Amino acid sequence: MTLKTYRNALLLTATLLTGRAIAQQPAQNTACPPTGFQGGFSKGCPQRQFANPADISAMMAALPDKPFVTPKSPRRVLVLCRAVGWVHTSIPLAAKMVEYLGDKTGAWSATITYDPASITPENLKQYDAIFLDSTTGEFLDDPNDKGATELRHRALLDFVKGGKGLAGIHAATDSYHKAGTETPAQPSAPQVGTWPEFNEMIGGYFKFHWTYPTLIPVKVDDPNSPLTSMFPARGFEMVDETYTFPQDSFSRKRVHVLTSINYAKMSAEDKAKEPAATRRTDGDYALSYIQRVGQGRVFYEAHGHDEKVYFQRPFILHMLAGIQYVIGDLQADDSPSSK
Repeated sequence: MTLKTYRNALLLTATLLTGRAIAQQPAQNTACPPTGFQGGFSKGCPQRQFANPADISAMMAALPDKPFVTPKSPRRVLVLCRAVGWVHTSIPLAAKMVEYLGDKTGAWSATITYDPASITPENLKQYDAIFLDSTTGEFLDDPNDKGATELRHRALLDFVKGGKGLAGIHAATDSYHKAGTETPAQPSAPQVGTWPEFNEMIGGYFKFHWTYPTLIPVKVDDPNSPLTSMFPARGFEMVDETYTFPQDSFSRKRVHVLTSINYAKMSAEDKAKEPAATRRTDGDYALSYIQRVGQGRVFYEAHGHDEKVYFQRPFILHMLAGIQYVIGDLQADDSPSSK
């Protein structure tokens, strides 16, 4: 008896005994990274929901002891971690950062979810802010239920515009966009947004990134803001994967820029890595910013790809200030940087 015949016989026997066939397990996707893979991302693989214990310990060692300001009331933050496109390995660690940061400082309590069905008008009533943890693709959509998708879209927009907060990190801007139409005059078409209200609310959408590890010189655009008080006013350097936005996607006329790439200090070699066809002509590459959307507040930080970023206290303090801003406890100048 061959192995194939033997397996078929076992399946037939099981069917006769139980009245149902035993489903064969699908072959493992050999392209998926092994368990414990860190510092990167995957696509089409199961989304990991647990951070490496050693990474959690290193992150906890960098947590501050107190908030920037005392909360006006008990605050709650919903951390949404669903990634439909590229899935970053740092997502579970970023989620635990938000949870433990709130616990240790007393600034908020957090609920972590990977389920977009949490974004409903009724459920959001209990929260002061939503944290988009490297969400990618159409992270709110249900491809089989247009009504549920529309409800979630409207719930998120109404939540922020109605006076609540939205914070996003890294791949939160790698959402709701697609490649534009190529033409003979422009064979490398730029990205276009597919949900304009969200694209504008989060501040832009993904165009290109300098891969990890790239040394990025960071400029502090507003050294007087409480959200940049943890950084040296002269600027600093960051090693991470760094997102950029199309020129017509991001604008200082809408957002208040906190930090940006010090493009003049970038090496010619790194500058040349960005595709010339879609390169910004203004050299303006924002990294973190805030803005008012309706009655609500938005904060975004482009770094956060690699787990090691979450071991750095200045970065965590930046996130603390940003979340306290969107909650409404920390006041900051959020007027557009360019009028």
